Amino acid sequence: MKRQNIIGLALCGLIFFGGFLIKGSLSFYFNIASLMIVAGGSATAALLSFQLDRLKIVQRVVRSSYRGQLKSEAEIVDILIDLSIKSRMEGILSLQKDETETSILFLRRGLGCLVDNYEPQQIRDILNTEMYFFKMRREDSERVLRTIADFCPAFGIVGSVAGLIPMLAGIDDTGIILKTVPLALTSILYGLIFANFFFIPFAANLRERTNQELLLQKIIMEGIIAIECELNPTVLRTKLLSFLTPSDRKADLTPLSLIQERFHIVVDDQMDQDDHGSRPGPAVL
Repeated sequence: MKRQNIIGLALCGLIFFGGFLIKGSLSFYFNIASLMIVAGGSATAALLSFQLDRLKIVQRVVRSSYRGQLKSEAEIVDILIDLSIKSRMEGILSLQKDETETSILFLRRGLGCLVDNYEPQQIRDILNTEMYFFKMRREDSERVLRTIADFCPAFGIVGSVAGLIPMLAGIDDTGIILKTVPLALTSILYGLIFANFFFIPFAANLRERTNQELLLQKIIMEGIIAIECELNPTVLRTKLLSFLTPSDRKADLTPLSLIQERFHIVVDDQMDQDDHGSRPGPAVL
């Protein structure tokens, strides 16, 4: 995670738990029986719903989504432009060493297709298939996280019912009521915290990460195919900049004066009038 995310997470966590401290001690909200019911019940339901290997994969995917930092779209464009220039100067086989040096697996896959001299349509089909199943795998992991998030509040209700039954059975005994009420209330609390503080944010982060990676993969695919077709690096750069947000490519916009010169546009002096007046169109010579 970025430093700003960690600082924000720490501050928000302090505010969240500080809310519990305002009216009392954290010990009021800790109940081992409730924790066992919610955590144990949710874990059991997850093991009954999914294979253990699938849960291990989800755990690794979530961990990598927070640990690893993706390259930006602008960095990917620069890498592809460098590869395009190198292929034109040294030949397509010169990219073979970049196939092993780059840390982006999808780019390595595309470079491998170039080195093996695949046709552009074959490269597009292969990389599109790679993107499709990558998206399917990520959506499957997200579905697992959201399913577990649904389990947690349900078992919070189970813990609440488990606390209400003995309370009603000992309605005349104050001691029994004092022992069972915390179980009933904290179980729901734990279920809601586990679902909304952990599993749902994990799933949302995974979806955002997947969308970002798919965008990078789309840029890489278009760049790889353009390199195979020996597209001019300047044209390739203009094409790939279309994937960036306007703020990221603002510096690459052609000045208006050059556009006017290229198309022989003469701007009338009346164009400088304020917006309240009439604004006649430019005269084209």
